[in-house]
Amino acid sequence: MHLNLHDYQFKNNWKIPFSRNHHLAVIHQNDEHKGKDTRYMFSRPFRKHGVVPLATYMRIYKKGDIVDIKGTGTVQKGMPHKCYHGKTGRVYNVTQHAVGIIVNKQVKGKILAKRINVRVEHTKRVRENDYKKKEAKEKGTWVQLKRQPAPPREAHFVRTNGKEPELLEPIPYEFMA
Repeated sequence: MHLNLHDYQFKNNWKIPFSRNHHLAVIHQNDEHKGKDTRYMFSRPFRKHGVVPLATYMRIYKKGDIVDIKGTGTVQKGMPHKCYHGKTGRVYNVTQHAVGIIVNKQVKGKILAKRINVRVEHTKRVRENDYKKKEAKEKGTWVQLKRQPAPPREAHFVRTNGKEPELLEPIPYEFMA
């Protein structure tokens, strides 16, 4: 957007440094603020604007609960930073209106366990493990809740269809002068 800075200078008592094109200026937005690039991240879904439902405030959080962090644009107080949006953490502290959460955050080559305070409007309890525990209790079995790496492949025979396996090796180096 171009402004005529002569008009702007006299209206707002603003001093302009001299330059060859001082009659034109481009006003830039501040691209270092904490709410940058959150236009869609913190926006409310279609037909979900307005007052936050009261059930949000009636949820009971306990130490050790696993919660998802999702910033709600309706409530600006106690909103998590955009880097924590969509992350999952564990509750370590409960206050009247907020919960303290331990979240993993990658900083360059390290993963740090960060402690943040977030209001309850921006959190949601994760109950998948509770369902698994309940089913296991009914069956009387034990359930693995932590994710496991893929196990190695089981032993099996490889069919060669009558062809003998070849030994592949690099060609020896020959000095040519």
